[in-house]
Amino acid sequence: MELFGIRFVGINAENGQKVLLTIVLVLVVFLMRRSLLWLARRTYRWGGNENTRFWTRQGIKLGSTLFLVLGGLSIWFDDPTRLATAIGLVTAGLAFALQRVVTAVAGYLVILRGDNFTVGDRITMGGVRGDVIGLGFIQTTIMEMGQPPSVQGADPAVWVHSRQYTGRVVTVTNGKIFEEPVYNYTRDFPYLWEELTLPIAYTTDRDKAEAILLATAQRYGASVTESSRKALAAMQDRYFIQPSSVDPQVYYRLTDNWLELTLRFVTEVRGVRDIKDAMSRDILRELDAAGISLASATFEIVGLPELRMRTDALGGRDAGPPSGP
Repeated sequence: MELFGIRFVGINAENGQKVLLTIVLVLVVFLMRRSLLWLARRTYRWGGNENTRFWTRQGIKLGSTLFLVLGGLSIWFDDPTRLATAIGLVTAGLAFALQRVVTAVAGYLVILRGDNFTVGDRITMGGVRGDVIGLGFIQTTIMEMGQPPSVQGADPAVWVHSRQYTGRVVTVTNGKIFEEPVYNYTRDFPYLWEELTLPIAYTTDRDKAEAILLATAQRYGASVTESSRKALAAMQDRYFIQPSSVDPQVYYRLTDNWLELTLRFVTEVRGVRDIKDAMSRDILRELDAAGISLASATFEIVGLPELRMRTDALGGRDAGPPSGP
C-alpha cells in the first residue's frame, strides 16, 4: 500500500481484509456479550440466588473472551506454522514482561475451581479481610471489614474495632493465592469459636459467675449449636479433623491479680459484634443482680514511712517529730 509516495510495509489487500474482519468480530462479540448479560439479568430478576447470578455473568464473560481470542487467531493465523511461531513469540514476551498479569490470570483459573473461595465468601487475602463482592480475570474485589482489638496492629490499620464493614472497597490481585495463605471464614464451616473474658476476684462466688456465663451463651446460641454440630460432622467426613465440642464452655486461668473466666462458644460468622454486645449487657446485668463485681488493677496505700527533716538551725542534727499539738 502506498500513500503520497510512501510505501507502508506489511499493509496490503489481504491484511486490510483481516483488519476489517477483526473489527466485525469484535463488534459481534461485544453485542452478543451485552445481549446475553441483559438476558441473564432479566431471567434472574424473578428468581435465583446471587451466587448463581454471579457465576452466570462470569461464564458469559469468559466464553465471549475465549470466542474472541479463537476468532482473532483464526483470522490472522490461517497457517498452522505461522500460528505456532506467533504463539511461541507471544508466550516468551508475556513470560518476561507480564509475569504478574500471567500469574493473576492463572490465579483466576485456580479460583474458578471453587476450592479456595467464591463470591459472597468472607476471606482474608493479601492482608485484606472482608466479603468477596467481585471476581475478575486479574483482581478480586473485597468489601473490607474492621479488625478485632487483638489484631489492630495489622497492616493496613483500620479504625473499626470489630468484624464490620469499613466502607472501603479493596482490589487484590488474584496472584496472591500463590504467595500467601487465603483464610476462608464461610466456605465449609460458616461458624466461629468466639470468646468472652471475665476477670473476677478470687473471693467472688466463681460457680455463680460461671453459671451466668453458660446460661447466657446457651440462650443466645441455642439455634446455632445444632446446625454447627452438623456442619462440623460434614467437615469431619471430608477432612481429617479431630472431634471438637460446639457446646459453650468456661475455662479458668489464674493470674496474679484475679481469676480469669473465659467463655468459649460458637456463633455465626456474620453479626458477631451484635451477639457479643447483647451477651455482654445481659452478663453485666445478671452479675450486678448477683452482687458479683469485675476485678480491676487497683492499688491500695496502707501507710507512709516516717519523715525526718534536717535543718541548719539544729546544728545539722535530724529533727524529730514536733512536740505538742
